[in-house]
Amino acid sequence: MVRFPAGMRRAAVAAVAALTLTSLAACGDSSDPAVPGAGGGKTDDLLAAAPVAAAADIPAGSTMAKIKERGELLVGGSLDAPLLSQENPVSGEIEGLDADFGRLLAKYIIGEPKVKIVNAASETREALISNGTVDVVLQTYSITPERAEKVAFAGPYYSSGLVVATKADETGIKTPADLNGKTVIAGANTPAIPAIEKAAPDAKIVTFGSDPECVQALKQGRGVAYVQDQAVLLATAKQDTSIKIQGEPFTSDPYGIGLKHDDEQFKKFVNDWLRKIQESGLWAKVWKNSIGTVVEGEAPEPPAIGSVPGS
Repeated sequence: MVRFPAGMRRAAVAAVAALTLTSLAACGDSSDPAVPGAGGGKTDDLLAAAPVAAAADIPAGSTMAKIKERGELLVGGSLDAPLLSQENPVSGEIEGLDADFGRLLAKYIIGEPKVKIVNAASETREALISNGTVDVVLQTYSITPERAEKVAFAGPYYSSGLVVATKADETGIKTPADLNGKTVIAGANTPAIPAIEKAAPDAKIVTFGSDPECVQALKQGRGVAYVQDQAVLLATAKQDTSIKIQGEPFTSDPYGIGLKHDDEQFKKFVNDWLRKIQESGLWAKVWKNSIGTVVEGEAPEPPAIGSVPGS
């Protein structure tokens, strides 16, 4: 994930609480209404269509067999990441792209979408995987060579990156190139600045110190567009319907499913499951059920499995 000043990310994305064994004990279980799979609507339709692995694909002694015997999938994730993995304060359900993928993977292994979300922090994810506290991490987990030395990555399952946001009634900006000749807002000292300069060399860039300041500047008309990481802007667009995200990311930040290092059998199993849900169209339906509620257009093509160094 693209890095921004800590305050910006904390304000909009899922920032995550430090995990301890105490917090693990506080997490909901599969019988709790806050656990994924307990809700209704479109998610239930997705789960009804989700595949279940054949018995031959879960050999005795494998990680998959241990998860199936336990009866729930332990997922390192978030409870406060809008459209990705966020607890609905009314229904208690965990909603979003990562949450739905966790449910689908649990059903593939266990036959039922039984998941326990272990609230994870970016600083603790590798440890949680290595010491077996979680089976997988599904948490906007960017695949990098440095992380791949500590954990394995299935996927990538999604590609985020920088996107363009405008006022909701804007119709003349659909791609980054449309920013040429226009005033564009960016966070000071963020990767958005060189990305705008590359994609739209004739744009005039104005910067502000925080994400809320940038959003306010956009709403005041001090620029026609605001370029920021998709994960940050998803939260903004979800909470403020006067802001609209124009299209998919124009830079690449591939997300992987974190797994224990050197468990090639489990990695292949998860990658095979990803291919199945991509080919069946379930992947696109999960996107439409989450990110697609604030991003216009059809679901993007999912990234190719194994296409990123470290995956």
